[in-house]
Amino acid sequence: MTHTWPRQIRPKQIWIVRHGESAGNVARDAADLAGHARIDIEERDVDVPLSALGKRQSDALGAWFAGKPAGEQPDIILASPYRRAVQTADRIADQLARSPQLSISTDERLREKEFGILDRLTRRGIEEFHPEQAEFRRILGKFYHRPPAGESWCDVILRLRSMLDTISLHYADQRVLIVAHQVVVLCLRYIIETLSEEEILAIDRQGDVANCGVTEYRTEAGPNGAASLVLKRYNFVAPLLEAGAPVTAKPDANVAAR
Repeated sequence: MTHTWPRQIRPKQIWIVRHGESAGNVARDAADLAGHARIDIEERDVDVPLSALGKRQSDALGAWFAGKPAGEQPDIILASPYRRAVQTADRIADQLARSPQLSISTDERLREKEFGILDRLTRRGIEEFHPEQAEFRRILGKFYHRPPAGESWCDVILRLRSMLDTISLHYADQRVLIVAHQVVVLCLRYIIETLSEEEILAIDRQGDVANCGVTEYRTEAGPNGAASLVLKRYNFVAPLLEAGAPVTAKPDANVAAR
């Protein structure tokens, strides 16, 4: 079963893209390799920028979108306000200059999952400083566990349901590109495809969403006339491979709490 809209208020196509590799991804790797409890990064999560590789990945994806016929390129780009997502969106948009009306809109509902007191901690750090939260997560599972001052996946899903309603109201018959984060990609799949908790967690267990990986939906009319978004591809990285940009699926800085 898929998310449906009346025929007159549907986007033609939705692409959901995880941002390019960020400095937080790199810092997370370094912390894990060193066995540290905390991730060594100065910026707030919202301010973490793309790495040099993340910029290259974003440019490769932008070239792929630019290579599409004009009528098949994004009409609107919606981005998380986090710097790494905005930078990814900007670099993609730079290559779509053929369309002067193309705009980038940021929306806080697309922000990264908030980790509260677990922010900047590795899995070792969570177990060391907040063992009770590690136990709560084990009991509740990542879908329902909400760390103090943070969010559960369900909290993210609640704001994304509102986001999809906005898309249906304001971007009917348009092609929409969303640039956001790994949990957002997965939670949008959960909503659009009306998946169960186990189904979306099974997808999550298959591996991380690649940086600049593309998830694509197209609207198709069903026999009853209702329009449904149909999944066409998930974690698609061919644009990066074709451009010779290394593919990374590195966890975000707070993946232990994800």
